Amino acid sequence: MTARKNILLSLVLAASLAGCGKAQFYLYSVFGPDHHYAAASVPAATVAPPPAPGSPEDKKDMQVMFDWQGRRTAEDCAGANAQAEADYDKFFGDISPFPQPLPAEASTILFRVYVDGAKAVSIAKKKYARPRPFRRDKELRPCLGRVGGLSYPSGHATVSRLLALLLADVDPARRADFLARSDRAALNRVIGGVHHPSDIEAGKLLGSAVYAEMARQPAFRSDLEKLRSLAKKP
Repeated sequence: MTARKNILLSLVLAASLAGCGKAQFYLYSVFGPDHHYAAASVPAATVAPPPAPGSPEDKKDMQVMFDWQGRRTAEDCAGANAQAEADYDKFFGDISPFPQPLPAEASTILFRVYVDGAKAVSIAKKKYARPRPFRRDKELRPCLGRVGGLSYPSGHATVSRLLALLLADVDPARRADFLARSDRAALNRVIGGVHHPSDIEAGKLLGSAVYAEMARQPAFRSDLEKLRSLAKKP
């Protein structure tokens, strides 16, 4: 059984080079370690509850959803669909500080960071079980489709913020670019009709909390130095 598990993990890590997404993460969450750098329960515990249904904050959330539905363009929806999968290349591929194709060692470290962030999201989503906005109001028509899963906090917002903070530590001069790209990836989920604004704000905070927890760990700091060495030279 151990040999089979090791083979599966090797295949999953190899697949990380191809950005296999959900299936890759599922297999790794089943057969992989609990975490690599930061235990998910620590940052997940920092996530505050979502707005109560019917509260002023919740009504504002829904109003923003309808506002975007009324003014989004085909180009807006195309941009959101281009980032439908929470994938490093889709978020940062064209501004990545690393050579292309992505070095295998960099890909492995980025995937480990992604896994730790995604596990924190999973804990928080299960805790609050907030439905997607289009499941709460049938007048909402998401241009990203009626995706499954729960809404709060946003996984895209969490992972993109987490990766943006990592890249900012690899290439500090481009910090603003990475964070702006992360913010757009998060906003695309609202534009696409699958997340409330408060979902993405909570995701950004969770991504920051995960990164802060990682930054305290010697193993992560060591891998961060490896990433810096792998980055493209000016």
